[in-house]
Amino acid sequence: MRILKYIFLLLLLSLVALSIFVATQKGDYVVERSKIINSSKSEVFNYVNDYRNWEDFGSWVTEDPNMKIIYSQKTVGAGASYSWEGKEGTGDMKTLFTKENDSISQKMNFNGTSSDVYWKFKDTIGGTKVSWKTKGKMSFIFKIYTAFNGGVDKVIGGMYEKSLTNLDKSLDYEINTFSVKVDGLVKKTASFYLKQTFTSKFSSILKNTRLLFPKIIDFCKKNNIVVKGKPFVIYETYDAINEIARISICVPIKEEIYISPGSDILSGKYETFEAVKTTLTGDYSHRIHALNKALEYIKINQLRIDPVMSHLEIYTTTKAEIKSPSKWVTEFYIPIVSKAVPVSTTTTYIQPNSTPVETTQEEPTVNNTAVPVKVIKPIVKPIIKKPEAKKIVAPKATEIDEYQ
Repeated sequence: MRILKYIFLLLLLSLVALSIFVATQKGDYVVERSKIINSSKSEVFNYVNDYRNWEDFGSWVTEDPNMKIIYSQKTVGAGASYSWEGKEGTGDMKTLFTKENDSISQKMNFNGTSSDVYWKFKDTIGGTKVSWKTKGKMSFIFKIYTAFNGGVDKVIGGMYEKSLTNLDKSLDYEINTFSVKVDGLVKKTASFYLKQTFTSKFSSILKNTRLLFPKIIDFCKKNNIVVKGKPFVIYETYDAINEIARISICVPIKEEIYISPGSDILSGKYETFEAVKTTLTGDYSHRIHALNKALEYIKINQLRIDPVMSHLEIYTTTKAEIKSPSKWVTEFYIPIVSKAVPVSTTTTYIQPNSTPVETTQEEPTVNNTAVPVKVIKPIVKPIIKKPEAKKIVAPKATEIDEYQ
C-alpha cells in the first residue's frame, strides 16, 4: 500500500514539474513553409482565396474525414470565413485582407490559440512560389500538445508541408484538365436581361462577375422578377492588346421591365442572332483557347463576324453547382452575318502524363492571342418607355474594379 502511495506521489510531482516546465516555455511562435506550385500565380491565388477549396488540400481535413466544416455566406476575399469541429478540437478562420494575385492575410483561432496567417504568391521558374506563414501565442493546452508531438514547428510545419503538396496536386489536375468543342453555327434566341455595364481589365472580369451576379439575382428576388436561364457576360468590345473590355454582366429574366433613371442596374434585350457556338469544359482560365478555336472555325468556313458585339459568354456550370474546376462549363457565342454548314471540331487538352478523355482530330496550330473585335453599334436596342409600365429602382453598385 505504501508503495502505491509513493508511486502516486511520484506521478503527481512529475505532473506538477511538467506543468511548471510547460508554463514557463516561450509561448510565441513563428512557423513558415514554402513550395513551388505548378500553376500560374492567378490560378493559385484564386484557389486559396476561396475557403471552399480548403477541403481539397488541407491536411487536417484529409486526416479527419469526419470533420464538420461550416461555411459562412461569404467564402472568398476580405471578410470571408469558415469554422470547423474535428477530433483535435474546434477552430475558425477569417480573411482580413487580400491583394489580388499577391498576398492574403487571415486570423485563425484554434482551441484557444489565436494566430495571424499570411500567404504570399510570387512568380518563379516552374510555376508559383507559395509561402505560408503563421505567427501566434500558444495556449497552455497547445503547449502541452506540441511538447508531446515534437514542438510547434514540427506540428504546424508538417501540416503546412502536407497541405502545400496537396494544393499542388489538386491544382495541377483541376486547373490543367479541360476540353474545347466548336459546336458550329447556331441561332441564339432573344432574351430580356438585367445588367450592369462598365469597362474592366481582363484580370478583374471574373472577380467582378462574382460580385455582381449575386447582387443582380438578389435584386430580382426582392422585386419578384423571374430569372430565366444562366447568368452571362456580353463583351461589347474586346481589346486583346491592351487587355481591357467593355462588358455587361447580365442575368436573364422572363419578361421585359423598366428601370428608373439613375440606377446602376439596367434592363436590356438582345434580339435573336446567328453565332458560332463554342463550349469550354474546365477552368475559365482556358477561355482564350475557346475563343481561338471559334475564330479558327470562322476563318476556315469563311464566315463574317457581325460587329454588333465581340462575343457573349454564358456560365452554364460553375462552382455553385460543381466544386471541381475541371467540370465547369462555359459557352461562347460569336455573332456572324453569313450562314454556312456547321463543321463540328473537338479538341481535348489534358495535364501531362494523363490519358485523353476524348478522341481528337488533327487541327492546325492556332495563335494564342484572340483577334480583337470592336463594337460599331450597341447590342441592346433602346427600349421605348411606356407610360403605364412599372418602374423599379435598383441599388448602387459597390467594389467594382473598373479601368478608366
